[in-house]
Amino acid sequence: MMRTSESLFFDIRGLRYHLRHWQGDPARRMVLLHGWMDVSASFQFMVDALAQDWDVYAPDWRGYGLTDWGRSDCYGFTDYIADLDALLDRIQADAPVNLVGHSLGGNVAAIYAGVRPQRIAKLVNLDGLGMAPSDPVQAPRRYARWLDELRERPRLKPYDNFSALADRMQKGNPRLTRERAEFLARHWGYASEDGGVVLRSDPAHKIVNPMLYRYEEARACWGEVTAPVLWVDASESDYLKRAGLSEAQHAERRAAFRRLHYVTVAQAGHMLHHDRPEEVARLIEEFFLQIA
Repeated sequence: MMRTSESLFFDIRGLRYHLRHWQGDPARRMVLLHGWMDVSASFQFMVDALAQDWDVYAPDWRGYGLTDWGRSDCYGFTDYIADLDALLDRIQADAPVNLVGHSLGGNVAAIYAGVRPQRIAKLVNLDGLGMAPSDPVQAPRRYARWLDELRERPRLKPYDNFSALADRMQKGNPRLTRERAEFLARHWGYASEDGGVVLRSDPAHKIVNPMLYRYEEARACWGEVTAPVLWVDASESDYLKRAGLSEAQHAERRAAFRRLHYVTVAQAGHMLHHDRPEEVARLIEEFFLQIA
């Protein structure tokens, strides 16, 4: 049975922020952070698979879903981190929180957990932390690319209808069932005034950030994380390959965390919470319920 969620709207740093809330026992609470070009409803299947009565919050990041678009030319980690800090003040200001992040959300959550270690009880990273280190020599071309993309701003491809969007989702992820694809299409997209269906995402997310990703700074933040960490990878994910990372580089990232438990989910790709929601829910639930 699909759990019903309510929509909450908070004023966060000048934006009207949308949070999806599956009401449950406040003593069992978790916050879920979605990835790039995704929305909060993406966690529905995993939430449905939880055995306990968890109180679950999941925001749509700025520029996604029902949250306002940002008011700058592109999106960067610093805004996500500041948004998360403000959101947690509204969700659970008086106690550390259990935090789960997928992909981009995992990157943001891991840095935040090192910047504000006292705010995090336990941290789960789902197939995240896959960005390759940068080199200062890349900066001139990165800035030039950013300027070029500002002139030729990207657009999101329209789809004929929600069924066509579901088709595209299944093409990108053959493990995704038709029922789940149809559900996600209704949350990832909306019917535009011109007819057809467009993703609920600001096209500016496609514009490269002019600032290089500084791995050394991120790793320094990870080293300050005091909470227990569950790192969950997917056996058939192409995330590392797309990011240009080696297995050794991935292992180096895991080693940055003091209290880490590492698990790989079989028969799952990068969207492991779509492919194996029952297994992901079980791992998260067991981890959060363990005595630290």
